Amino acid sequence: MKREGKRGSRPSTVVRGVIKVSIVLAGMAFATNARAECSRATLQKLADTYVQAQSTGKPAMLPLATGASYAENNQAMDIGKGVLAGPLKVDFTRSLHDTTQCATFTELVAATDPHPYVIHTRIEATSDGKVSKMESVVTDEGDWTFGAAEHLAVTRNENWDEIPQDKRDTRAVIQAAADAYLDNWGDPDLPVPHGTPCARLEGRLNTGSKNPAGNTCDMGAFPEKLTVGHRRYVIDEAHGAVVVFHDFPWLDAGLPKDPGTPASQMFRVENGKNRYIHEVTVCTTPKCGRGK
Repeated sequence: MKREGKRGSRPSTVVRGVIKVSIVLAGMAFATNARAECSRATLQKLADTYVQAQSTGKPAMLPLATGASYAENNQAMDIGKGVLAGPLKVDFTRSLHDTTQCATFTELVAATDPHPYVIHTRIEATSDGKVSKMESVVTDEGDWTFGAAEHLAVTRNENWDEIPQDKRDTRAVIQAAADAYLDNWGDPDLPVPHGTPCARLEGRLNTGSKNPAGNTCDMGAFPEKLTVGHRRYVIDEAHGAVVVFHDFPWLDAGLPKDPGTPASQMFRVENGKNRYIHEVTVCTTPKCGRGK
């Protein structure tokens, strides 16, 4: 596993002695939707616990449901062998909560850790706040346009505050804005509801620095039409946000087109239009074999 090789002296062996349960993802299939509704307070507590577990390197802090699954970058693994196995100096987190699906999402930036990371983590939970499925897109040096310090400088200054209830978009509208963005990769003529302004944070690259008051989220056409599959969502109407975990086709020169490379897109939607887009994408070959 790529991440374990990079961790060096992190104390994964100690954690393995604590963690008695091996969490295995059967068949590499994550459900698109969690099964039960739950409260926002329940999800907030779970997200906070996840951040504490990562900060301290103590995955045993996470309350695991019977049969829970864990994976990093689409690799099923024991939770005691991954990035949670060692403490990280966490500089910033932002969490979103989907009470309809009973799922939570956290963007975690460890820019000043000796081993910098930007991590997107999606957790499906039971109604009583236990982890049933957990998956992370874990990016570090060598991944697509990686730069934790640059990412941190932008994300911590963006406004993802709660939206007044009478101005919130519906779940369908929020998801449609994100899906249109991804569907446009396969059909460049498909309109995407970007607002003005709209800025995209792609690893270390901030398109909004070019024109803060304009729409800089348009991707333009890829060299070939792409089908983005294996989409898994977290939708937070209170914050006008949706996160889509998926498999990015074409990008990684070291991968076949199918299944693609693990990626996560995070959208802030205001009045039905995209305001911010964050992307973290894994490379299985250094810089996805494209030298950027």
